[in-house]
Amino acid sequence: MDVRKVLLTEDEMPRQWYNILADIKMNPPLGPDGKPISPDALAPVFPMNLIEQEVSSERWITIPDEVLNVLTIWRPSPMVRARSLEKALDTPARIYFKNEALSPPGSHKPNTAVPQAYYNKVFGIKKLTTETGAGQWGSALAFACSQFGLECKVFMVRISFDQKPYRKSLMAAWGANCVASPSRETKAGRDVLEQFPDSPGSLGIAISEAIEEAVGDTSGQTRYSLGSVLNHVMLHQTIIGLEAQKQMKKIGEYPDIVIGCAGGGSNFAGLAFPFVLDKINGKKVEIYPVEPTACPTLTRSPFAYDHGDSAGYTPLLPMHSLGHTFVPAPIHAGGLRYHGMAPTVSQLATEGIIEPKAVTQLAAYQAGVLMARTEGIIPAPETNHALACVVDEARKAKEEGKEKVILFNFSGHGLIDLVAYDKYFSGELKDYVLSQEEEDKFEACLKNYPKPQLLKSR
Repeated sequence: MDVRKVLLTEDEMPRQWYNILADIKMNPPLGPDGKPISPDALAPVFPMNLIEQEVSSERWITIPDEVLNVLTIWRPSPMVRARSLEKALDTPARIYFKNEALSPPGSHKPNTAVPQAYYNKVFGIKKLTTETGAGQWGSALAFACSQFGLECKVFMVRISFDQKPYRKSLMAAWGANCVASPSRETKAGRDVLEQFPDSPGSLGIAISEAIEEAVGDTSGQTRYSLGSVLNHVMLHQTIIGLEAQKQMKKIGEYPDIVIGCAGGGSNFAGLAFPFVLDKINGKKVEIYPVEPTACPTLTRSPFAYDHGDSAGYTPLLPMHSLGHTFVPAPIHAGGLRYHGMAPTVSQLATEGIIEPKAVTQLAAYQAGVLMARTEGIIPAPETNHALACVVDEARKAKEEGKEKVILFNFSGHGLIDLVAYDKYFSGELKDYVLSQEEEDKFEACLKNYPKPQLLKSR
């Protein structure tokens, strides 16, 4: 029998996270005065133990036992050989995927939600606020808060709030309060609604609302929790790639290509960063973050300083950005509708260590349906973007007659996204490509901010 799954035991789980800040040079975040901010400036938003991880230059950071105990509910996750997909594509490529759909919320997001809830708990925090696009992150934080006895409030982007009602049900089941963003519960939300009453919302707006609510709690017992973009989030997700490296070693393989979808950057970074370390140290591997053509942060926007949220509450971050006022088209991959990209991922792209790709919505769903009809798993809309790139690379391997090894992150299942599949099958979905008019707007949004240096890590 051909082996499909490569498994690790709980004893083989990584005991440390990989911190990429040990191996690359970064521009600092800036305050309103254009000067680098100190870690203390983040204290009203995050607990100090997470701020210490955010700025740490230690290469390896130990995972607490209390976090590992929760992660073992579903980890280690299997690495799967996609033999049926290979057969359908008639490709000489060997395709593997890390199945992150097996967590209770069905995605990779609890890999950071659990440690964030834990660190807030031990710091004495009682309540966490956050934003969510497609609802994967909101449901993950709701789950994590339920594990550690924290209150949770989620501002969910309006278009996804309407498109994905069962994500709200998941959050409610774990005890969280979910509201549509923009809302009238915050000044940031009210300001948007006054100007755009029918706004579909954006992750930038929802972030502003969640930060405002957290900082506005005068008791000091509320903090904000972020599902992507910042370094401590990328750090926690590296358990994916570290497990994958062990699994590849077990079967004597090593990837020629590593692929993950990219919105804010967390699931891509989680799989890719351990392989980035290999590449920095001389290994030959191609690494592709894949985004939608409707929100082409890495492939169309400049490397610039910009706010991580729409209201400008966050520091200026060095990242590829479409401008913090950008509201993406209402594609169903809500987790990829973010105007910016993680500074660490952006830095790697500017150095050419990773090579960004962009795919259309219809190509993504075509690949997702092929995955469902071969491997049997229905992917999340976000995951479909990675799959579209996998299909392209597998076909390219066939054209070239090369036996490439492709590894991708199956970042979540699509069982709560079936409305989107219904629309795809009925021909209601369409492609969106960023227009020149939209490009002119984000260039205007960014023109008055400082420009980050084009640093080289090696």
